Amino acid sequence: MVQVQERPGLHRGLGGDRRAAWSLAVAAVLCQIPYPLVSGPRRDVLTAVGVVVFCLASLAAAALRHGVRGPLALFVGAGLGGLAVEAVGVRTGFPFGAYHYTGSLGPSVAGVPVVVPLAWIMMAWPALEAGRVLAGGRRRARTRPARVRTAVIGGWALASWDVFLDPQMVDAGHWIWSDPHPTLPGVEGVPLTNFAGWVAVSVVMVAAMDVASGRSVRRSAGSGGHDGPALMLYLWTYASSVTACLVFFGRPQVALVGGTLMGLVAVPLAVRMTGAVGRRG
Repeated sequence: MVQVQERPGLHRGLGGDRRAAWSLAVAAVLCQIPYPLVSGPRRDVLTAVGVVVFCLASLAAAALRHGVRGPLALFVGAGLGGLAVEAVGVRTGFPFGAYHYTGSLGPSVAGVPVVVPLAWIMMAWPALEAGRVLAGGRRRARTRPARVRTAVIGGWALASWDVFLDPQMVDAGHWIWSDPHPTLPGVEGVPLTNFAGWVAVSVVMVAAMDVASGRSVRRSAGSGGHDGPALMLYLWTYASSVTACLVFFGRPQVALVGGTLMGLVAVPLAVRMTGAVGRRG
């Protein structure tokens, strides 16, 4: 049998990549913690900074899992794809419903604040990774049924996050819906068409990224699977969103509805991750 030795330089490089990805993930969490404690222009600045850092963390996690193809698939699929669908949306009302941005989120491209496609990037990768874990793991990840399950679960993981995001951004005055009726029960101010549009777009987006990112590169623990930074960020987003709506934003109904819908992914994901950690221990 031929034995292949790992190159020490490569091992050190992967370790550095892991540290960078986890450092960015921790920085993203730290940027979000003070968000409900500030207001006005400071909150707007913190919004932009938090999105940028989270976006970088997701790109780093994608690179850790797939090499250069990961962040490229994420940037094109979620970044450019998100920009395209938002640009169509603000002009036509399709697929989310009629809305417009107020200009409070900074510079825009094609009528869409730059921070918006970055937000698509920041959550699309954690949602994809969550979909992969719950769809059956990496061994069957390249079969067609697993791809379909990943797209559906990951798409739901991404779309259900918007149940928290949209009310928060509407309340902050970042965008306005022309007719916010009918709504999801308990999610006032955001039309039901927005959630339907998010589900459709998210499923397609996650499916495209899953295929485009290619095979996972060989990594040691900490790069993906059940212990990667992307999954930690997804669960953090879930827990912090429920807490913020309950404690800081006066939106207990959004906490209930969003907690239920996003929890369909977050709760079994947390159980799966906890079980994986327990088996390793």
